[in-house]
Amino acid sequence: MSEKTNVIALQNLELKLGYAFEDIKLLEQALTHRSFGPIHNERLEYLGDSILGMVIAKDLYDRFPKCKEGDLTRMRSTLVRETMLAQIAREFELGNVLRLGPGELKTGGFRRDSLIADAVESIIGAMFIDSHESFELVRQNILRWFKTRLETIKPDVDQKDHKSTLQEYLQSAHLPLPEYKVESIEGTDNEQIFVVSANVKGYEKQIGRGSSRRRAEQVAAGLVLELIDKRKKYK
Repeated sequence: MSEKTNVIALQNLELKLGYAFEDIKLLEQALTHRSFGPIHNERLEYLGDSILGMVIAKDLYDRFPKCKEGDLTRMRSTLVRETMLAQIAREFELGNVLRLGPGELKTGGFRRDSLIADAVESIIGAMFIDSHESFELVRQNILRWFKTRLETIKPDVDQKDHKSTLQEYLQSAHLPLPEYKVESIEGTDNEQIFVVSANVKGYEKQIGRGSSRRRAEQVAAGLVLELIDKRKKYK
């Protein structure tokens, strides 16, 4: 990408973000994966993650005054989880402007949820620094990005992840807890795919795949829950 093209791409991104950077190098750093070079976005991601969690937590606290802590926590987790941030990243088309090393480019890192979700958090950290630590300005931007999601999320809808839901069901039924096992790790070092089995007494072993062990376990647990639901229907 030429310098002129890069400037135009960053300006277009600023329009989508609703924020114009005083120091454009901060935005460039927020879009730089560690595979690209020694100056990357991991520290900005750390900062942005904390700010995002605080902004969403406070909005939910104000929006649902009668909600218990557990419901608020589950809703916050739903809103700030990787898959949700990756959706927002795709709305901003961050994959087109990420700066990745040759290995990540070759393996399609610009499409990977983890990388583009991290970039969203990095941009939040970069905005905070660039705005001279104006928490209010950054808060307003975040709430605009999440507006429709905050308006549609509900405390009475189950926000639990598959592993938690499966564990609670098995405990309530007085059944043994599931056993998760890494069956194999496929792919290259830059793009590993974990293959994990979920073993639940009385059900066929289910296999989940994901870019991390945790994600693969969630997929496998979800497949077990589907088997449980099917069995309930035919009882």
